This record gives sequence, C-alpha cells and structure tokens, in this order.
Amino acid sequence: MRPARDGLPSIVACAFMAAGGALIALPLGVFFGSVLLLLLWFYRDPARRPPEDETLWVSPADGRVVEIGRASHPYTGPALCIGIFMSPLDVHVNRAPAGGTVDFLDYVPGKRLAAYHPKASTENERFYVGLETPQGKTLLVQIAGLLARRIASRVRRGDVLTRGQRYGMIKLGSKVEVYLPASVKPLVKVGDRVRAGETPIGGQADETNPS
Repeated sequence: MRPARDGLPSIVACAFMAAGGALIALPLGVFFGSVLLLLLWFYRDPARRPPEDETLWVSPADGRVVEIGRASHPYTGPALCIGIFMSPLDVHVNRAPAGGTVDFLDYVPGKRLAAYHPKASTENERFYVGLETPQGKTLLVQIAGLLARRIASRVRRGDVLTRGQRYGMIKLGSKVEVYLPASVKPLVKVGDRVRAGETPIGGQADETNPS
C-alpha cells in the first residue's frame, strides 16, 4: 500500500507539523499525528491486478454502480454509459478501463451538486478524458460532487495508457462515468461494488445475441 502521489504535498506538510508540534507540546503532536494517519488512509493507493482477459474493460473507480444505460457524446458517438459513485470512504485513485492513447481532453466548470443528483452529470464541474483503444473510443468523466474540491488528472494528449493504469483522482465524494463502445456488453448491474483497475465492467457482446 502506498499513498497516491496527488496527496503527497498534504502528507508531507502534515508530517512536518506533527514533528514540530511534538517538540512544542505532546498533545499538539498527537493531534497532527492523528490528522497524518487520516490523510495516509484517505490517499491510500493499493496495487491492483487487471484480469488476464485483455478483452475485458475494467472499472475506472472504486465505488458503487449507480447507473447503466445507453448514451451519446460527440467524442464517442452512441455508447454504453456506466456511472460509479465514490463515497468519501472509497479509494479515490482513478484508472484506465482499457489500454489506449489519450486524444481528447476537456474541462468543464460547473456546480457542486451531490454526485448522486440526477443533474450532476450535466451541471457539475467535470473533466473528460477520451481514449482511442483497439476496441473503439472510450470516454472517462470525472465529476466533482458536493464535497469534492479538486479533480486531479495526470494525462496529456498523446499519452499511452495501459489497462488499469492510474490517470488521476477526485478528492472526497464524487462520481466517475465511463462511456464504452456501444457494442460492449455490461458485466455489472446497478448496486454492484467495483474496484478500479480490477473489476470487469464490460466485455465483447455475443455476436449471435448482441443485446
């Protein structure tokens, strides 16, 4: 288990405060030490191993599946959209659902409605990452929630990501949507718990029964 690199500045600053506080007064050191432990837990970044089957799309986030349906976006065209809600207790590091090249990025400022609000996907602050993969285009949407204060993304156009690779995180409760090619068959249902970079969420549809 290692801390997410996006949390390192906060962790290092708190560690210095804990050390300095302990020199001034033990209770102060204990307080900042407790905050440090909380930060280490929140920014945890566990290792994940994608399934061996390369045709499977994996979850981009830890959390609970809250929606599955058909959707469309100018980047992907018709697609299968899966929405995942991340509570403040979940790991918040996001991962690529498939290997591909980043060729679309778009940041949209917006409101801070609760991530589970029906209009959060279209009115909240959000960041889009589009991937060109061998199976088709996919789109990742990091959506800020009521408590989220920062969307962090580590990618640039032209970057090549492997399946399950870390690409960013959202701090505190939030939501991630993934637009998969329309031909993909969902392997999860609403209410399922998923793990980023590990849980299969989609696979190739049966050609004899594409639904």
